[in-house]
Amino acid sequence: MPEKLDVIVLGLGGMGSAAACQLAARGHRVLGLEQFTSPHDRGSSHGQTRVIRQAYFESPTYVPLLFRAYELWRDLEHATKQKFLNLCGGLMMGAPGSAVVEGSTRSAVQHGLPHELLDAKEIQRRFPPIHPPAGTVGLFERNAGFILPEASVKAHLDRARQLGARLQFEENVLGWEAVGDGVRVRTARGEYEAQRLVITAGAWTGEVLSDLRLPLEVERAVLYWFEPTEGIGPFLPGRFPIFIAEDKDGLLPYGIPAVDGPAGGVKVSFYHAPNPVTADSPVAIQRAVTNEEAKVMREHIARLLPSLGGRLVRSVTCMYTNTPDKHFIIDLHPAHPQVSIAAGFSGHGYKFCSVVGEILADLAESGRTRHDLSPFRLARF
Repeated sequence: MPEKLDVIVLGLGGMGSAAACQLAARGHRVLGLEQFTSPHDRGSSHGQTRVIRQAYFESPTYVPLLFRAYELWRDLEHATKQKFLNLCGGLMMGAPGSAVVEGSTRSAVQHGLPHELLDAKEIQRRFPPIHPPAGTVGLFERNAGFILPEASVKAHLDRARQLGARLQFEENVLGWEAVGDGVRVRTARGEYEAQRLVITAGAWTGEVLSDLRLPLEVERAVLYWFEPTEGIGPFLPGRFPIFIAEDKDGLLPYGIPAVDGPAGGVKVSFYHAPNPVTADSPVAIQRAVTNEEAKVMREHIARLLPSLGGRLVRSVTCMYTNTPDKHFIIDLHPAHPQVSIAAGFSGHGYKFCSVVGEILADLAESGRTRHDLSPFRLARF
């Protein structure tokens, strides 16, 4: 007979690791299953640094979740005596009326977030590497910065294991089924039964939940680290913010301060690239980065930061799992309420891992959570 567990967590990246940690902390018998090692670079929870911010241009609806996410990230830092957050400040730039600036301002005003509105001259005075086009405006938020994804995934997993969770890696899940009011999961190594199932499978969610025909699209994303031609100093976290800039073509290049020393470069990318490459399956995503791709990124970012026209230090391929409206899916399975789902984070989810883990633990325990999930329900599709 398969071992009977309280909860199985399928997928141990950013969201799954946090869920496993939360469930184990609440005393549940937890089994976490992951097809790769941990942490790994095959999904969406890697890349050295990720942006975290509260003046959320996507929608003010996210801000209460971010308040709680920050609290939980701090709790993880306290519990593990490690540092994952660096609030170096964040700069959202664009033309007056642009979605990035207007949306960030709306969230900041609605939720009383400390912020400043800067013109192009003040932006360059404070952050000399940035050369914004004439007429650019920016919202500066001090409580923005970056988080360390690989380190925080590992911390959540280590904490979950310390609290009694059993975590198994390099174990492919072949399928799952509802069994009465519980679930059975079949892998390449065996079968497991539990009262509840939490699915945090990232870009593989469409395959794991093929019965739901979720409208998910896997988008290839590339991260680049360029060497500044005038030295790394102006790009260090104490002197340079994270930034997102909406340009005249509607593209959203972004960047993060240098965190890996003089030879590590400065990380930049596009938040949803021009001419995005999508695939039906994550295994079809091209992992190699071409010289032409790097050339396009270098030329584009050098318009805003001329000193980032230097040598490409390295590049990494990541994946976004997009919903049609670019908002998350966090819900119970419509036919099997013992199954909780978190998916479709559309390239802006990592900062929420800590609070999504809490939500998934709530849903697994009672089917309810105090957090407002109305924007993230499956029924909207």
